[in-house]
Amino acid sequence: MRVAIVTESFLPQVNGVSNTVRHVVHQLVRLGHEPLVVAPGPGAPSFHGAPVVRVRSLGLPGYRSFPVGLPDTAVERVLADFRPDVVHLASPIVLGAVGLRAARRLGVPTVAVYQTDVSGFARHYGVRADLLVDRWIGRLHRRCTRTLVPSTASYDQLRRLGVPDLHLWRRGVSLDLFGPRHHDAERHATLSHGGRDLLVGYVGRLAPEKQVRRLVEIADIPGVRLVVVGDGPEQAWLRHRLPGAHFTGQLTGTHLATAFASLDVFVHPGENETFCQTVQEAQASGVPVVAAGSGGPRDLVDHGRTGLLYDPGEAHGLWRAVTAMVRDEALRTRLAEAALAAVQGNTWAAAVDDLIGQHYAAAVAAPRRAVA
Repeated sequence: MRVAIVTESFLPQVNGVSNTVRHVVHQLVRLGHEPLVVAPGPGAPSFHGAPVVRVRSLGLPGYRSFPVGLPDTAVERVLADFRPDVVHLASPIVLGAVGLRAARRLGVPTVAVYQTDVSGFARHYGVRADLLVDRWIGRLHRRCTRTLVPSTASYDQLRRLGVPDLHLWRRGVSLDLFGPRHHDAERHATLSHGGRDLLVGYVGRLAPEKQVRRLVEIADIPGVRLVVVGDGPEQAWLRHRLPGAHFTGQLTGTHLATAFASLDVFVHPGENETFCQTVQEAQASGVPVVAAGSGGPRDLVDHGRTGLLYDPGEAHGLWRAVTAMVRDEALRTRLAEAALAAVQGNTWAAAVDDLIGQHYAAAVAAPRRAVA
């Protein structure tokens, strides 16, 4: 099968959209399919043998290192030359809209993967345009052959926007990379002052939409040392207000796996996550999780069994959840073991098999027509 993936983000950017596309391409190539990636910003011209076509982009205001794809007539030419069986739209917003229009003009079916709560994202950058953004997102997805959502919260959100043919498609997790075996006792001892403190950590982009400033709320819990893994525009603010925290910068590969597995508790404060992949990665690393009880984490964390959810609207909710975890070693052990068992079947191979066999196949089989 020839699959053209038009994505709003790709390597060298590290985020949920980019990482999902990376894994999808890898599995498609492994299975003998022919993927092509259309992505914004500078970067390598190929990935795992698949060509990557780069289009014009502009740095996001307030986050210049994050390129946003611009409308580019090259997209339709690329798709016409490639002659795909299906066009995969990864988190379509701007470049994805161009890819959708091109696919419709060419009469090619589209599978859109919803991954970004754009309204929530915009609010954290001071843009209040919820109604307009929701209308745009709803319009895009209503024109796609099929839309995949990563969580029940996202399903409900798009259903309210009138999007038909919605299907749950959750991401895999790299079980070959993440695991308790990567726990580094020496690293833990060094960062925890010889074991006197518990390491409570956040992993992800240090950006407003992740609500990382809430980490300040738990910095003074007795016996806790914060570990912050990642990079982004909020780093300077966090470093100034968390002088006792350990900042690693962005990590990848086994360095990232070691950072995860060497934590005692993982915390994700963001409440606008459509999925929250780092929760799965922490669970696969054998680390108990505290996450906001909204959006994607509600599907990933069974409160009291595989982690703890806190009410993001409660003034001291995050503090209470982390304090409960810190004070109870038996609770941490029980939650970590149950979560590790729960993610064992969530492989990327299984996720992409489902994508190809169920969703791509259904889109290709659906009636279609070119739209002038």
